Amino acid sequence: MDKMKRGGFFRGMLDNWRYSSSSMGSQSGSAHHSSRDDSKSTSKSDSPLADFEDNLRSEHFLLSEIVRHGFPHNPTCVAFDPIQRLIAIGTRNGCLRIIGRPGVDINVQHVGQFAVIQIIFIVNEGNLITLCADDSIHLWSIKTKTPSIVHILKFQRERITFAHLPYSSKWLYVGTERGNVHVVNIETFQLSGYVINWNKTIELSRKTHPGSVIHLSDCPIDPSKLLIGYESGTIVLWDLRSKTADTRVNYNEPLRSISWHHEGRQYLCSHTDGSITTWNVKAPRPVSVTLPHAKQITKDLKPEPCRPIYKVEWKTVRDSDSFIIFSGGLPYITSTPASASTSTSNRDNTLVSASSGSTSSDSGSDGTQSLTVIHGKTTTVLEMEHNIIDFITLSTGTCPAEPSDPYAILVLLSSDLVVVDLTSTGYPCFRNPYTMDLHESPITFCAYFADCPTDLIPAFYSVGFKTNPKRPGISEKEWPVNGGEWGTATPSYPEIIITGHADGTVKFWDTSSVNLHILYKMKTSKLFQKPRSRPNDPGGESAESTEDPFAIDQIAFCPESRLLCVAGASSHVMVFKFSKHESHSDTPVIEVIMNYESSTSHDDESGDPEVTTQGIGGLLRPQSSNEDGNSSRNTFYPLLVRSGQHKRAPGFQPELVCLTPWIDDNTPPYKINSLAVNSSYSLVAYGSENGLIIVDLIQKSLVLNIATVDLYAKPIYTNGN
Repeated sequence: MDKMKRGGFFRGMLDNWRYSSSSMGSQSGSAHHSSRDDSKSTSKSDSPLADFEDNLRSEHFLLSEIVRHGFPHNPTCVAFDPIQRLIAIGTRNGCLRIIGRPGVDINVQHVGQFAVIQIIFIVNEGNLITLCADDSIHLWSIKTKTPSIVHILKFQRERITFAHLPYSSKWLYVGTERGNVHVVNIETFQLSGYVINWNKTIELSRKTHPGSVIHLSDCPIDPSKLLIGYESGTIVLWDLRSKTADTRVNYNEPLRSISWHHEGRQYLCSHTDGSITTWNVKAPRPVSVTLPHAKQITKDLKPEPCRPIYKVEWKTVRDSDSFIIFSGGLPYITSTPASASTSTSNRDNTLVSASSGSTSSDSGSDGTQSLTVIHGKTTTVLEMEHNIIDFITLSTGTCPAEPSDPYAILVLLSSDLVVVDLTSTGYPCFRNPYTMDLHESPITFCAYFADCPTDLIPAFYSVGFKTNPKRPGISEKEWPVNGGEWGTATPSYPEIIITGHADGTVKFWDTSSVNLHILYKMKTSKLFQKPRSRPNDPGGESAESTEDPFAIDQIAFCPESRLLCVAGASSHVMVFKFSKHESHSDTPVIEVIMNYESSTSHDDESGDPEVTTQGIGGLLRPQSSNEDGNSSRNTFYPLLVRSGQHKRAPGFQPELVCLTPWIDDNTPPYKINSLAVNSSYSLVAYGSENGLIIVDLIQKSLVLNIATVDLYAKPIYTNGN
């Protein structure tokens, strides 16, 4: 029915196109007819009607991407424009994703598929700069609807490692792997003659190379002073005017990041041993050295070894204590007593907050999964579900020489984007309006439905809102990334996308607008008992084909009747009907045996062929199966339906389940590769590479169970039947 509606839509569009072309042709013909000489000289082939082809071919259409949903694949870096309030995310394959308010989501691609290693916004100018792994620098213009590259600068002899653009400056400082610093004019996008060579920055007595440049920043109160951080731990404050080094410090631990205090007299450094050092700009030694999470002392009185602190930020607040925020730094082996830890789940188990005095982390947890917030005397560890790629502190202040007054932390994870509210108690997360968890469980099937009934989306939303209440730990404030503008045009017709996932979840999405909104989701795994391995399997593991026994392979849906059919990886088929009311019911089960044997008989003298297959089936009581997963016929079922009456929440409620046992002790059933539903006749049909099954939903019985070879060998029914 959905195909018929879409076909009618396209036919109407083509009819209008033909009518407009005919009108143009008639007007053109009348103009030629007014002049007999012109009409005689004009050949018939020159008329628009003669050039117009009634049959459309594939070259008449162009496939283009409208919008991209989900989280960027393999993110590498993130940037934020504090005035325009836009986020830019770079990926490993050269994609650039720009995100603003709901509806503002743009995806563009660099010329080559090289990783984006850094993004820098030219604040409030509508431009941004990207550094790629092929040692190229790109200047993008994002003032138009589609961002475009304005300039490209390619480094030929040196590898780019880090870049810095001072606030309201036209000079971009680019550090390299050799330890040199180059200066680029962003107006002309050309290299200037100014180069800071590594051998000029270090002391003359030093004979070793300081390493690559991993940090560049200007002094907040004196833009003529450039702070250069080298990988080995050497830090140089360079005077751009006199072209000399004001101060040089050499620390014995490799450097990872640097952050200035807004007064410009001190800065923080993070190191690979999990320590944070505080430096005065004119002092050769650190003012303080702390290991924030090394609370145990070893027998030799040395601090407990900790993971590297990958990034640190020092943010000041007017009339309050400063924030020190860093990623990593937890001990390599940590344990949290149950009585000493208080944790709350903030966003779908993505964010966990541990109270001060405890280091909440699993022994196997990666150090990049922790984000620590130190505010005054309070230390809070935020444990993420995925690895932290980068983070940025969002602040109201834009001038580096003034207190920044942070209000949120933007955390880019390997598979998610989290924004932490710093102004609320407990540091809750903002509710993300974008569908970043589209692949929370891998998508195994996707279906698109256009021109749906107008009452379908509101019905899904109403039951979805009831079954998925608002979780605790979510900030009440609005999403802080609200830059950009987009049109307010309403969609012409309702559209939905249904996704099936590896864990057996089915999700319904509203895709009528630019955003992808979750409407309703259900877990088909709740219908079944826990999957069991075969009794004779010595390893106690399921077969290779059932690594994800609940994974969704096929989905068939009728928007008018709201009849949903789902086929799973264990060759099981589930039929659901939509209801707005709660109910209590059991689940009827049909046993479908697809053990087809070659039994094609020859035609008799009457010429009437006889269909003979070994496919059988019938109603199966779930409680009749023994605990080993075997039915009375001593066949193995990878899944068993939960027996008895169960409470059914509003939404899709099960009507029927078809289960297929293993063909023999070592052969699982064939995968279901096609599925169809006809709500008018209450029939469901599905097939695999070796058979076709048709089920009557009213009688809860098999109509047809036939081998594929018999479909081609002879008619299904004899004449007169």
